Amino acid sequence: MTTLKEIAKQRILVLDGAMGTMIQKYELTEQDFRGNIYTNQRGQMRGNNDILCLTRPDVIEDIHKKYLIAGADIITTNTFNAQRISQADYHMEDCCHEVALAGARIARRMADEFSTPDKPRFVAGSVGPTNKTCSMSPDVSNPAARELTYPQLYDAYVEQMDALVEGGVDAILIETVFDTLNAKVAIDAAMAVMTQRNIELPIMVSATVSDLAGRTLSGQTLEAFLASISSYPIFSVGLNCSFGADQMIGFLRQLARRAPYYISAYPNAGLPNSMGLYDETPESMAPKIGAMIDEGLVNIIGGCCGTDEHFIAEYLPLVAGKTPHRPAEASPYMQLSGLELLEVTPEVHFVNVGERCNVAGSRKFLRLIKEKQYDEAVAIARKQVEDGALVIDVNMDDGLLDAKSEMVNFLNRIASEPDIAAVPVMIDSSDWQVITAGLQCVQGKSIVNSISLKEGEEVFIRHAQDVKRYGAAVVVMCFDEQGQATSFERRIEIAERSYRILTERVGFNPLDIIFDPNILAVATGMEEHDSYALDFIRAAEWIRKNLPGAHVSGGVSNLSFSFRGNNYIREAMHAVFLYHAIQRGMDFGIVNPATKVLYSDIPADELKVIEDVILNRHAGAADELTQLANKLLEQQQALKAQTPADAATNQRKEQWREGNVESRLQQALIKGVGDYLASDLEEALQQYARAVEIIEGPLMAGMNEVGRLFGQGKMFLPQVVKTARTMKQAVQILQPYIEQQKGDSDRKAGKVLLATVKGDVHDIGKNIVAVVMACNGYDIVDMGVMVPAEQIVAKAIEEGVDMIGLSGLITPSLEEMVNVAREMQRAGLHIPIMIGGATTSELHVALKIAPVYGGPVVWMKDASQNATVAARLMSETEKTQLVNGLDERYQHLRDDYQQQQQQLLSLDEARSQKKDFFSDTAQ
Repeated sequence: MTTLKEIAKQRILVLDGAMGTMIQKYELTEQDFRGNIYTNQRGQMRGNNDILCLTRPDVIEDIHKKYLIAGADIITTNTFNAQRISQADYHMEDCCHEVALAGARIARRMADEFSTPDKPRFVAGSVGPTNKTCSMSPDVSNPAARELTYPQLYDAYVEQMDALVEGGVDAILIETVFDTLNAKVAIDAAMAVMTQRNIELPIMVSATVSDLAGRTLSGQTLEAFLASISSYPIFSVGLNCSFGADQMIGFLRQLARRAPYYISAYPNAGLPNSMGLYDETPESMAPKIGAMIDEGLVNIIGGCCGTDEHFIAEYLPLVAGKTPHRPAEASPYMQLSGLELLEVTPEVHFVNVGERCNVAGSRKFLRLIKEKQYDEAVAIARKQVEDGALVIDVNMDDGLLDAKSEMVNFLNRIASEPDIAAVPVMIDSSDWQVITAGLQCVQGKSIVNSISLKEGEEVFIRHAQDVKRYGAAVVVMCFDEQGQATSFERRIEIAERSYRILTERVGFNPLDIIFDPNILAVATGMEEHDSYALDFIRAAEWIRKNLPGAHVSGGVSNLSFSFRGNNYIREAMHAVFLYHAIQRGMDFGIVNPATKVLYSDIPADELKVIEDVILNRHAGAADELTQLANKLLEQQQALKAQTPADAATNQRKEQWREGNVESRLQQALIKGVGDYLASDLEEALQQYARAVEIIEGPLMAGMNEVGRLFGQGKMFLPQVVKTARTMKQAVQILQPYIEQQKGDSDRKAGKVLLATVKGDVHDIGKNIVAVVMACNGYDIVDMGVMVPAEQIVAKAIEEGVDMIGLSGLITPSLEEMVNVAREMQRAGLHIPIMIGGATTSELHVALKIAPVYGGPVVWMKDASQNATVAARLMSETEKTQLVNGLDERYQHLRDDYQQQQQQLLSLDEARSQKKDFFSDTAQ
């Protein structure tokens, strides 16, 4: 018989409708639920629908029959709660296997009865989320508490799914997912059962979103949810419950754009009314389902709460002859997640892993954990995220701690803090039991730090299989049975061997492999250590070139261990090392996000000395660095030894403070230093006619320079975050003056809606635009951050705005801006869109956004341009000129881009022509 996988390629499949809604129509009594089997069972049985598989199998059989007569291709078993966790409410834990088996057999029998060669019928084993969650605390006073653990849920699911498979289901349907960790447990259990029974069945996953922001109840965005399950062999992913088709379609588009799986949708019959009933009819629902089908969004369509066989009968003609959705291509980039998606695209440059939640590396954090000062320990994690860490490393390895217990406790605590839980975690331990305990706590896609060949291939493979089982990425240390790799040759030898084992024997996705080729201390006085930094950099380049998909990371603080106590030299060494290592392929690093020294800050004479050591340019370089370090240390000590009066007289003024006020304000932003802003801005206010001109002038110039340095790899995201904070501080100081200078005129230049798009929490750019445009007479509708496309469109229509400004700092924002333009086009809007943010570009607007939208789309280089461009857009004459000019400009950019693409060398040709500045001959 044709399999479900085969037929899904050919046509859209119809799933059945609600089970609970149908059961209610039979008006069953308590006696029906008890039957002759459970007459003496304590407690109420009515409402335990799954038990009807044993006590009223005729009812369940009749429901399946009605859906099959209506034309359903797939019927779902009546086993949504047939596991121990849910059945505990009815004291029926010991009946779960029997119920699940009976449910599968009833559905199997009915499907076989209706199957024909032309229209085979399939059975999906329904697996619900249970009534408990692994990711959230049931106790508001104890965020670390959990009423359900991974092992408990895993055992319950294995029992249920084993019975479903024994009963003959064609697929496992893990549905109504509100907590991704529960879903990961279910997928893990399904794969274990199939391995044990030597069978392979499709795994279908269907989530439910809890609000119009499009998040699950446990807080994940749909993009983060997809990343969390990206390591598993998923057949289909989709949405059910929560909403009707009207509200669901926008979220379905998100899934369809990103998911490399078949897409399912089975919405409720609208939203419940005040009586808890559903108002949609089969006839009113059908056109909305038809819209999903005609738009090419789905492969499987059905119904959830409030639907019955009449709804399914209406859907059947809608799918006839329609083309099924074609799954999206899998992302070519690594995807990690907390509550948000972290996609490691080239624009990210470098993933900064915060290092301060490590008891081995931070004495303060160790003290707080030992003293059970967990709120303060959590605050350290929060500070790292605020400072720009994209991943948080957590390590509890200390001889006086119960590392396993502390790891679980801390991960559970930060899971309840949305601003911390937004980013992925790196679970760091030398004890594998601690690693696995940590993996069982996180709903996102985390990173394991680390595995290695130190204990041989058998242990290495076993650990890698565990990482894959829990859906994580992994750091692979360059260790093997012979010990730690210290030379270039040993580093690449171990990396290649590990890569082959992971990809060829374990089946690991290369994108989920992060090599740590060992950053070791240089300038130690031992000549054999002189090449450690250069060998790491060379190894990073080799790995990225020869092991496709793999990433490179390292603990940067190890590099400068010889200079502990001299923070300036250490941070300068780190800045130089990262500048060169990132250019050669290093894209992860465990560093302190609050570091102060920028590569561009280091004086030329000091830079030469440090680079001579990092790049091992000549013998004696380490001695010169030691002399420099001692000299700087003596200067610091001399300053400390001065009396306060001497210090006031002799303290050398920081060089950047000697420029004019414009220069000082720019440098304050570049360095992220707000100490002098009040006095500098007071001086600037004497020179500028309007306060907003200071924002548009020197402050914006500073922001633009930060963007340039970031693009060159001389600044990293934590430093950019400090700049944003300093800019925000400057705007706050200027705000009262701006308000005074606005005037009392009621005349408005126009109404502008501003929003940071969905998936992005950064708002400094948007806020600056709001200030500048308000000063120019515009009425501002500020929707804040993380705003879904549908809400932007609805608000624009409600407010009757004249234009929309979209902001975003991170790379995923680019795709979401395209989505907003599509939604605006779909809604019939043609008002101008202004695009701005660090990752945006005129080329992206020309290639991706403008082609999908019928109105003007204008890229803004910085916030100072918005008011001028908006004024032109509000003038019919100037608007026409501007739009015509944009059309020509965008077409020119598109033509140039196509020409450049055609002229690009192949990858092999480009590599063959690449200059090697790090070879022995180049030194």
